[in-house]
Amino acid sequence: MSTELPKIAFLGIGLMGAPMTRNLLNAGYPMTLWNRTESKCEPFADEATIAKSPAEAVADADVVITMLENGQVVDDVLVGKGAIAALKEGALLIDMSSVQPSVARGHAALAAEQGVGYLDAPVSGGTVGAAEARLSIMAGGAEADVARALPVFEVLGKCTRIGPVGAGQLAKLANQAIVGITIGAVSEALLLAAKGGADPAAVREALMGGFAGSRILELHGQRMIDRDFAPGAPARIQLKDLRMILDEARAEGLTLPLSQQVHNEYLSLVANGHSEVDHSGLLLELEHVNGALMGSLGRGPKE
Repeated sequence: MSTELPKIAFLGIGLMGAPMTRNLLNAGYPMTLWNRTESKCEPFADEATIAKSPAEAVADADVVITMLENGQVVDDVLVGKGAIAALKEGALLIDMSSVQPSVARGHAALAAEQGVGYLDAPVSGGTVGAAEARLSIMAGGAEADVARALPVFEVLGKCTRIGPVGAGQLAKLANQAIVGITIGAVSEALLLAAKGGADPAAVREALMGGFAGSRILELHGQRMIDRDFAPGAPARIQLKDLRMILDEARAEGLTLPLSQQVHNEYLSLVANGHSEVDHSGLLLELEHVNGALMGSLGRGPKE
């Protein structure tokens, strides 16, 4: 392991954090890990230091990465559990979670008081993108801090600097609006086709070659056909992101009717007991509303 590489503290070894940690370790970075449930760090125990607290994890780190569930959890770890206060001067704090832009700006101000750089750098690409090191990283912060983080980001995917602190989170909200709305559109399109007697698998294949083709149709359309809703991105996280989209819209005096409608659908999906299904499982809510199963209406993907 090269001692020339900066020491990284990674806080949050979950669905996204675990494969990201694997890629950073494979690249030779010396790492200290922390997770609320310590057992999730154990697969890396032979290659990384496991810390008992966030403050302990970051104390000697040159770069700190957080990948946590929401803004409240990030704030609890960074402020409540003292991680920001424990950062050494000159360190770089990178929050790769999806949080409100205002939360990112607040944490950046606290980091600056400690003489620490800060980037909000949420990602798109899900667990597959994390495992394959092809995440789309949307960074907000000073150009110099982004340049400093680029060697780390290149191990995880491709980074685009969006603008100042908070801009990365705004880009992630834009991403999640498109994702959520498009999942809703794909669900409705495939159910409509199946209800009329068309094979939804054949419809998906045909549409992939035309103007309606998209990554959502390609991957999540197939998930819907296969009824494979094991979570890559859980529905509750999509709901959380849609809430943030609507909160930000209200703060800017905007009305976003499509985002509002899809939010309501995810709210019903979660209320009906499907918080842990993949966000492509929005089809389940559409089927519930219509009293019809897509898989029972067409020929089906395996015939």
